[in-house]
Amino acid sequence: MCYFSAGLGGVIIFAASLVVAYSVVMRNLGFGGVRGDFELVELVCTTCASLFLPLCQLNKGHVMVDLFTLRLAPREQTRIDGIWTLCFAVVWGFLCWRLIIGLGHMYDYADQTMLLKAYVWWVYVPAVFGTGLSSLVALITGLPMASSAFRALEAT
Repeated sequence: MCYFSAGLGGVIIFAASLVVAYSVVMRNLGFGGVRGDFELVELVCTTCASLFLPLCQLNKGHVMVDLFTLRLAPREQTRIDGIWTLCFAVVWGFLCWRLIIGLGHMYDYADQTMLLKAYVWWVYVPAVFGTGLSSLVALITGLPMASSAFRALEAT
């Protein structure tokens, strides 16, 4: 699911880059650009940022500062990393919950972008998916690191 999510984000952002390139070329040739191309970039970047998060979480791609734990035994370092990964799971879960609430408000309000008339709540859907999947990934990867009781969850 993480690779699918990141791949989908990549396809979406690539398509948006093609639209923007087309818009720039057409504008420079005097035919006018694509209406709302800057709104498209805003919506796509927001969407894709959320879709890339689960793969980053799976690959432990977040910045880690191990200045104080370098001298600990590898087992203790893994346990501490597991505890912090579980903290990530809680934060991702909290963000997902708040995004779900925001999605409901935006849906009820029916806010739209000015030029494209695209509903703003559409951007919340992949954000909920991305943060929810990130929370699940952090939980599944953090539990075996934090405690040997969950070693069966470890991916091989």
